[in-house]
Amino acid sequence: MKTISNIFTQPRNLLVLLHDTAMAFLAVGVAFYLRLGAQAFEQVEIILQLASVYACLALIIYLFTGLYRHVWAYVSFVDAVNIVRSATGVALAFIPLMFLFTRLEDVPRSVPFIGWFVFVVFLATPRLTFRLFKDHRLGFLAAEEAARIPVLMVGAGDEAAHFIRATQMNTHSRYRVVGLVTATPGRVGQVINGVDVLGLERDVTAIIATLAARNLAPERLILTRPENSRETLRTLLRVAQDTGAELTKLPPVADLRAYDEPDFAPKPIALEDLLGRPARSLDREAMDALIRGKRILITGAGGSIGSELVRQIAASGPAHISMLDHGEFNLYSIEQEVRQAWPDLDMKPIIADVRDPGRIATTFETSKPDIVFHAAALKHVPMVEYNPLEGLATNALGTRVIADACLAHNVPEMVLISTDKAVNPANVMGAGKRLAEIYCQAADVTNVGTRFITVRFGNVLGSTGSVVPLFQKQLSEGGPLTVTHPEIERYFMTVGEAVELVLQAAALGPGRNDRGAIYVLDMGAPVKIIDLARQIIHLAGKVPDEDIKIKIIGLRPGDKLTEELFHGQEPPVGTDMDGILIARPRVSAFETIAARLDHLKDACAHQKESAALEVLTDLVPELSRPDRAQINTPNVSGSRHLKVIK
Repeated sequence: MKTISNIFTQPRNLLVLLHDTAMAFLAVGVAFYLRLGAQAFEQVEIILQLASVYACLALIIYLFTGLYRHVWAYVSFVDAVNIVRSATGVALAFIPLMFLFTRLEDVPRSVPFIGWFVFVVFLATPRLTFRLFKDHRLGFLAAEEAARIPVLMVGAGDEAAHFIRATQMNTHSRYRVVGLVTATPGRVGQVINGVDVLGLERDVTAIIATLAARNLAPERLILTRPENSRETLRTLLRVAQDTGAELTKLPPVADLRAYDEPDFAPKPIALEDLLGRPARSLDREAMDALIRGKRILITGAGGSIGSELVRQIAASGPAHISMLDHGEFNLYSIEQEVRQAWPDLDMKPIIADVRDPGRIATTFETSKPDIVFHAAALKHVPMVEYNPLEGLATNALGTRVIADACLAHNVPEMVLISTDKAVNPANVMGAGKRLAEIYCQAADVTNVGTRFITVRFGNVLGSTGSVVPLFQKQLSEGGPLTVTHPEIERYFMTVGEAVELVLQAAALGPGRNDRGAIYVLDMGAPVKIIDLARQIIHLAGKVPDEDIKIKIIGLRPGDKLTEELFHGQEPPVGTDMDGILIARPRVSAFETIAARLDHLKDACAHQKESAALEVLTDLVPELSRPDRAQINTPNVSGSRHLKVIK
């Protein structure tokens, strides 16, 4: 039996209880009148007696079913079931009592059944009326409803129904759903929470025209599905551009706070939505378990990947974070952010160059890391092409310095962050990163103690110096947006995906028998850069080639038309980790690679570019620079590859 202690402490509950009891009393009188007509007035005394008994029984039943505790503003199917259950309980208890007291003399046998129906109506009607009033579905609220922003929902599933309900119940909502379109033919013509499913998504332009003819032209198209193909987004962006509507999307249904806030608004379409695949969400619990209570060192901590690593690692409760970077301002920025967000976190900013063995050794002695995340690198392809020795000294030799420090100080695990440009590289930047991969793979395969985990991924949306910030800057200046080649394409991932991949590999890699393997996120199909430029223009509400021009400027030094995630001799292998593949190792003996890197170190130290590039092409024979003839390096056949061992 439901507790009755709150009946008298909650005036609202007491009022509802009295109301529902009165409805039970009236239901008997109305039942007699419906059955007997005017003759019912000749039996007023017996009717009053039976109505009193009926009301007392209802009061007792309510205490069991708790009907009086249900909030009318949110009446639903559950409440309807409880109303029927309560009315049925009262009727079943009343029938034997009525027989006991009246022997059914002068009382029609149909009265209990008529009374049950009337009782249900009397309980349900005020609740439904109040619900309609709160939902703004009554006619006298039409003017207020018309003042809201008309929107057309793209999708007619659970997300759309949830949004419609939220806008109907929220008195502060600025939105009025005028219709839905769907990809499911069977949904056309149906009604969801009072809103019509007007047609199929492919007919959205004609549907908008029909709504406009009825003065219901939507000002926004709202995507309800969490996942949409790149083609769908492109189509809807064009429709939005042509009709003057704004394309937005719903936050996840699980984000209940978004629907409760008075200023709730659908989110604008973001660049991440143009990936053409759902964003990967990996094993967060394993990542937290990896970091919790550990001492962490992050190189390149001020960069796009490094700073996001710092944020996610700080949130997992490490014992200490050492943030190492060569750039003072970037390091200062992430340090201030971390101190504000996690004031109790034990952390230390370290200004250091990964190319300085003495400074790195001192850092490891004082930091005593359990895990090292090596994100420091020179990553801009043309800049490294102009400065190849600097690129090799940082990306290849700097990685060796960090790896050797891990070995010397018995660090249990190091994670190297690499790039798809290391596969069949066409530039020094990619080849230098491939050298870093080779060294760490060889060290891992030799079972030297430290586990070396290598992670390889594509372009990170919005990272510093990448194409997206460049496009956004050019867009703010009125264009044109510059694209190197109409066919150039790249793999893209979000910064969150990149960092989660790093942490996932770090968490699960040591427990697998995959020494020397490279972890790669399944990023779907590559995206053409010219298509990305067009989408960014669309997102800004402009028309490509009309409002904002796109200019083809030619490939830069070291550019490739298409990047690759796997070399021909490292075929991808599936894992039990959703969305993650591994590349089998292709390395030679650790001592051989170390000796060749000694020669590279000497060449870089003495500014001997030709000698350095000769070592590079020896260790990475698949390197194919367009300007190789100009740098006086041997013409090494592409058939030469390092031996694949396991």
